[in-house]
Amino acid sequence: MQRVGFVIYPGFSIMGLAAVPAFELANLIGDEPTYDIHFVSEGGGLIRTSAGMSVETESFGDTAFDTLVVGGGTFVRPSTPGLIAFVQGVAARSRRIAAICTGAFVLGEAGLLDGRRVTTHWMHARELQQQFPKCTTDVDCIFINDGPIWTSAGMSAGIDLALALIEADLGQEVAQAVAKKLVLYHRRAGGQSQFSTLLDLEPKSDRIQSALTYAKRNLHRPLSVEELAEAARLSPRQFSRVFHAETGQSPAKAVENLRVEAARVMMERSRHPIDVVADQTGFADRNRMRRAFLRAFGQPPQVIRRNARSALDAASA
Repeated sequence: MQRVGFVIYPGFSIMGLAAVPAFELANLIGDEPTYDIHFVSEGGGLIRTSAGMSVETESFGDTAFDTLVVGGGTFVRPSTPGLIAFVQGVAARSRRIAAICTGAFVLGEAGLLDGRRVTTHWMHARELQQQFPKCTTDVDCIFINDGPIWTSAGMSAGIDLALALIEADLGQEVAQAVAKKLVLYHRRAGGQSQFSTLLDLEPKSDRIQSALTYAKRNLHRPLSVEELAEAARLSPRQFSRVFHAETGQSPAKAVENLRVEAARVMMERSRHPIDVVADQTGFADRNRMRRAFLRAFGQPPQVIRRNARSALDAASA
């Protein structure tokens, strides 16, 4: 049995425990239980989360953990000396340490991020880099594995990190079975961007939202202003004006961003040739898609695919 410890502290977000069911299900799916799950805190007993509910915990001690998972809180707060000392002690005798969301700050205070490539929620990435300049913070990843240190972006990305840990331990088949039980469409690769084009655009009206949803479902089509305006039930001139006012972008630029996002996912998750990806996402040819990738990511599609595969290989190593 591999002992997995989840660190709980006052003000801890309950979403930091979203990764727990992944390990629980892995115990049920595998030939025999693999993970012995524990919840630990500095003083033990009931620890109140930021949402008001409490979690029963064991107190910090000398217990050895194969994997320690430090979750995040709604706000970044300085860690207590006891928490820092505990994490440092466990790190010296554990196989791996993981941090979910702002839990990365705890690892930074413990000196575990020095020389590491890490991530955290995009809202706190700059602060993490400023506080711990000896690490390299990569905001454009949902989780990163650098040696024994694993870090994830937001709280839900902790589930992706947990699935990657399970895959490294028990193989891809078990990890996929766990993802299916959790009703997750696909385990996201660590290199996948934290950002979503639709979330970034934040349309204010149902009509513009309808046009964007239509565009996302029909990226293989030309998607002219006239076509999108019809989906929004507006005249082309009125549509262009309202679209720019609500999103800050032209319809053409927004459509390109949707195409780039879809193409990136295909490059990361599939083995389709670049010409096929370009055709299915509406770029028409690979050169046009390459130029769009360079504008969006500063990297061509082949590099995006190679980085995604490297992340998966590292997770399985």
